[in-house]
Amino acid sequence: MKNEIAILIAAGLGRRMMPLTKEIAKPLIKIHGKSMIETVIEGLESRGIKHIYVVVGYKKEQFEFLPLKYGNITLVENIEYLTKNNISSLHAVCDVIGKENCFICEADLYVSDSSIFQAELSHSCYYGKMVEGHSEDWVFDLNENGKVIRIGMGGDDVYNMAGISYFLAEDAKKIADAINEACRNPGHEELYWDEIVNRQLENIDLYIYSVRADQIVEIDSVSELIAVDSVYRTYKQGSALCE
Repeated sequence: MKNEIAILIAAGLGRRMMPLTKEIAKPLIKIHGKSMIETVIEGLESRGIKHIYVVVGYKKEQFEFLPLKYGNITLVENIEYLTKNNISSLHAVCDVIGKENCFICEADLYVSDSSIFQAELSHSCYYGKMVEGHSEDWVFDLNENGKVIRIGMGGDDVYNMAGISYFLAEDAKKIADAINEACRNPGHEELYWDEIVNRQLENIDLYIYSVRADQIVEIDSVSELIAVDSVYRTYKQGSALCE
């Protein structure tokens, strides 16, 4: 076992995946027979992660099989997922963030290549996919030494966020403290947790671990799901997607 933990963010409604997510939480939608969240969990387990915390909210009961199946998982409820942005999911686990080196992952990713979790990570980093041309997604600006100097929306010929990040314990503690502080102030309800990281870039050395687009697939629509797994071409509302 490595002296590392992981946080998986799985509380959201998955609105862009309606009507599928009326029946099932988005991270539990199966691709090629395996739920998206389990492709992340099994990748982390292959690394030897000590413990995984899954932050749940929407359809939280559907995740109850995970601790039984994997054993090293704790479910943590985000009771604010309906009224606050994803900063609330990290706030729900701030008591464990900073105690160990820590992965923070979106749970609605399809990890097709678990070797991405075998990297020797000596610095805090975000996994990033290089996109040529203009992107309107979450992106990273880097300085001449490859250090991240901005996390934000939109850029040209830049690394795009891939949904996985890794923080050394001392950096994770700074982020947890900053999240706790932000959540004491009005207006935090609309914040993404990555915006808090952006505010801490002067205090932490953050880099990019480059991955290919086919190694981690972010799926935000039914059409994107069909492109990855053609079985959903025959999807009809009411089918048992989590069986």
